[in-house]
Amino acid sequence: MVPMARIDPEFAKQQLILLLREWYMHPSGQISAYEWAFGDVNPPVHAWAAWRVYKITGPRGKRDRVFLARVFQKLLINFTWWVNRKDPEGKNLFAGGFLGLDNIGVFDRSAELPTGGHLEQADGTAWMAFFCATMLSMALELASEDPAYEDVASKFFEHFVSIVDAMNTLGGMGLWDEEDGFYYDQLHLGGQQIPLKVRSMVGLIPLFAVEALEEEVLAKLPGFRRRMQWFLDNRRDLAHNISYMACSEDAADAHRLLAIPSRERLEKVLRYLLDEKEFLSPYGVRALSRVHMSHPYVFRVRGMEHRVDYDPGESTTGLFGGNSNWRGPIWFPVNYLLVEALERYHHFYGSGLKVECPVGSGRFLNLSEVSREIARRLASCFLPDRSGARPCHGGDPRFARDPFWRDLVLFHEYFHGDTGRGVGASHQTGWTALVVRCLEDLAAERRRVAGRPAGARRRETRAPAPARASG
Repeated sequence: MVPMARIDPEFAKQQLILLLREWYMHPSGQISAYEWAFGDVNPPVHAWAAWRVYKITGPRGKRDRVFLARVFQKLLINFTWWVNRKDPEGKNLFAGGFLGLDNIGVFDRSAELPTGGHLEQADGTAWMAFFCATMLSMALELASEDPAYEDVASKFFEHFVSIVDAMNTLGGMGLWDEEDGFYYDQLHLGGQQIPLKVRSMVGLIPLFAVEALEEEVLAKLPGFRRRMQWFLDNRRDLAHNISYMACSEDAADAHRLLAIPSRERLEKVLRYLLDEKEFLSPYGVRALSRVHMSHPYVFRVRGMEHRVDYDPGESTTGLFGGNSNWRGPIWFPVNYLLVEALERYHHFYGSGLKVECPVGSGRFLNLSEVSREIARRLASCFLPDRSGARPCHGGDPRFARDPFWRDLVLFHEYFHGDTGRGVGASHQTGWTALVVRCLEDLAAERRRVAGRPAGARRRETRAPAPARASG
């Protein structure tokens, strides 16, 4: 609904409300997964979608607050369902099963583990921190006109801090591996905590949970600000290893950061993300590091070998029917969330934080520039080269040369991690439409750099070569 909101704002809002109505949402608070298995658990991204659509569909001060309040109340029930059902030991470390990432793990995470024990999921915990931070932003927006929402904003602030503390420090290092500089799932078995050291999207999702709190907003909410300050003054133990309340250096534009990784940990994870030998493809960010092509992850238990190899196209495993693969391809929903998250980090750190992109290139970019570079690579899946060929069509000559075919662009489910070829469903997956947001933002940036007015139309249609820097 995020790209749909640009076409039909009311339709987008009504669709988001629909899945929260009594026809689809279980009385327990669970949101249905999909038409063939309502009870499966998908990532809790509904709050983010509603928050983005709310902001897209109206200028500041004239947005649909009734829509926001309607979805917020139902999402509050859904958040409670997650806390009660998916945190088995009450430690703020969550496990939701496969969470839409199908075969990304060593095991089928929706089934009983062949080892026994249970998993604490880096992605499950990070999704909940992301959910929590988004609900906090929504509550603060509603509180600007209704002080009753300040209390629930305080609840989400404290809960976010508790989740982040568990993820970073519980039992020593939480789900963070200091030696590798990455977040991993942990298998709890017979009193042991075993990190499953697969470098995958599971360890990148913790970057999504980041929000900036503006001083200008906090100044108008004295109740929330007072309770927040009490919490910070009296729970200093929770500040360790968390960048959740560092003030920006620019006092004229003061804002505070809520995030899972500290700056140091963020930079370590970004070295993997921006390495073309690991996650960074010419066409976006892979779901599994390419390093596992030559170094597959192998876990042996009870005489059986469980293996994860880099698999950039169609799945070669039987998990989830073998037709949906998270062991190397590029998926738009998580890539787009990463693009947005990097912009929010930049809003806080500014140009004081630059990283090498790609790793080994000698080119250092701030995180807004990194965000645009990833968006450019995603967009390049769809843009034709000089011969008219688009990477997403996998070299099919009809789409490049036949006048009846060349403009029939397919929105595939996911894309080959090395070639950008479209894979999976070719015409049903709504999330790939997020590419239009990337195209729109890149066009706006090019107009800005060129000094053209915002409304100017851009006639260029060819994509830059994927390996080149954005201009």
